[in-house]
Amino acid sequence: STTTTNPATNPATNPATNTSTPAAEPFRRRPFVGGNWKMNLLAAEVVALAQSIAAPGGGDGGAGGVDVVVFPPFPYLATVRPVLKPGVQLGGQDCSAEKQGAFTGQVGAAMLRDVGCASVLIGHSERRHGLGETDALLSRKIGQALDAGLVPVLCVGETLAERESGRAHEVIDSQLRGSLAGHAESALATLVVAYEPVWAIGTGRTATPDDAAEAHRTVRRTLKELYSARFSEQVRVIYGGSVNARNAAELLAREEIDGGLVGGASLVASDFAAIIAAASRRS
Repeated sequence: STTTTNPATNPATNPATNTSTPAAEPFRRRPFVGGNWKMNLLAAEVVALAQSIAAPGGGDGGAGGVDVVVFPPFPYLATVRPVLKPGVQLGGQDCSAEKQGAFTGQVGAAMLRDVGCASVLIGHSERRHGLGETDALLSRKIGQALDAGLVPVLCVGETLAERESGRAHEVIDSQLRGSLAGHAESALATLVVAYEPVWAIGTGRTATPDDAAEAHRTVRRTLKELYSARFSEQVRVIYGGSVNARNAAELLAREEIDGGLVGGASLVASDFAAIIAAASRRS
């Protein structure tokens, strides 16, 4: 005899009776590429550089969509803003831990937002080590950034001595816990973490893709312990430390690395474009 199947009761042909759960799509984090111009360039140069930078897909989240942010010196934020192309965002290199008041030389997070910034760097190693900024201070800066509606880009990373003594992961874990202390998961939805080994910043030395990916996994383990597995998977973790047009593709090919915080190479339009293109291939 021939057996027939009733389509109305066949899960394969009737979605109403198909109770199987489809395989979940892997979570895709939108790439983030920041150009930290540090204390370089004058007005005409920052305008020329800003005009040359483009975001794939116009920054609209479509094909090639990458969050591209430039971090000019403070005096040129208002100069750069009107010449940026669609999808390229403005960021501040630092902000005060105070909201306002008698703090000569400091810049408040609300001021950055007022001038058009979307993001702010917090705890760059040149400030941690050169200016003695502590995790407790950085936690307050993150609070100010969040209150002003800015994306905090928190920088963490070990020195060469710490890496050679086997303490790299301990240092990263400690910096994250200290800098994020007092902040709830719900408040940190926009957080970006930049892993920047101090020994690779401005030295021409770069962590290998394996070393960088391992450090990024440390970041996610700590975030999972502090908050939740979901949070640790959604936060973007980017790499900084002598990222350039030659090594960007290899670094950004690693699934753990969601983009880059670029120093010297961001001052050369063609090099920065190559790094953005490498990030775009992830989206």
